[in-house]
Amino acid sequence: MVLLLLGILLVVAALPVSHKKGVEEYENSEKTELEEKLEHLLSNVEGVGETEVILMMEEERDSQGFGSSKVPKVTGVLISAQGGDDSVTVQKIQEAVKALFQIEPHKIKVMKRK
Repeated sequence: MVLLLLGILLVVAALPVSHKKGVEEYENSEKTELEEKLEHLLSNVEGVGETEVILMMEEERDSQGFGSSKVPKVTGVLISAQGGDDSVTVQKIQEAVKALFQIEPHKIKVMKRK
């Protein structure tokens, strides 16, 4: 009986444990939450209408933090908006996203939502 329990314990201990998977799931949930917040914010702006947002993210070292902590950085934004055919609305969206994420306007693409 003891040998059987010891064998089971060894098998369980030998199973691969992936800490990285948990970190990736956390990062993916954060990205989704950030996209949802931006969609909600933009959809409440006059002339924008319904929106869908995709954020391109990249990890970068946090120079203000301790150790080797990494923080996500937005490197590109794709937005589908009902008001995406109006140049004034597109400019408003680009300015808002530029201010929020401090990225260049050419990394923000706004398209007309059908």
